[in-house]
Amino acid sequence: MKLALLPVLEQLGLNPLDLGTHSGDSVDYPDFAELMAQALADGRASRGILVCGTGIGISIAANRHSHIRAALCHNSTDARLSRQHNDANVIALGARTMGIEVALESLTVFLQTDFEGGRHARRVEKMTPTVRMPDVM
Repeated sequence: MKLALLPVLEQLGLNPLDLGTHSGDSVDYPDFAELMAQALADGRASRGILVCGTGIGISIAANRHSHIRAALCHNSTDARLSRQHNDANVIALGARTMGIEVALESLTVFLQTDFEGGRHARRVEKMTPTVRMPDVM
């Protein structure tokens, strides 16, 4: 799926930071959520895209980090609302659970949708950790 998504990012004028994987070998997806968290924290990235089999595990791993609001999106409606209402900064996609066309549409909508703010800002603030928990990985 990653190979299908990268050209879309370039077509949108973005310069994707590919953090892996770079082979077909089995990997531990929390390691890649950690790499994404580091890239967002140090400013190398402003948004992230994570992919695993279902998107569930990678979204759980990413949301361990206080500065990440990862949304598991199954379609473009999920992607749009995750940005408009939740100010998600990471989209998680399931390579085994969605087709490439739906993934491409969801990613495009995610990247082109702004946060609405207003009443949603208050709700997002309530989800923001008030105590920073140490990252343990």
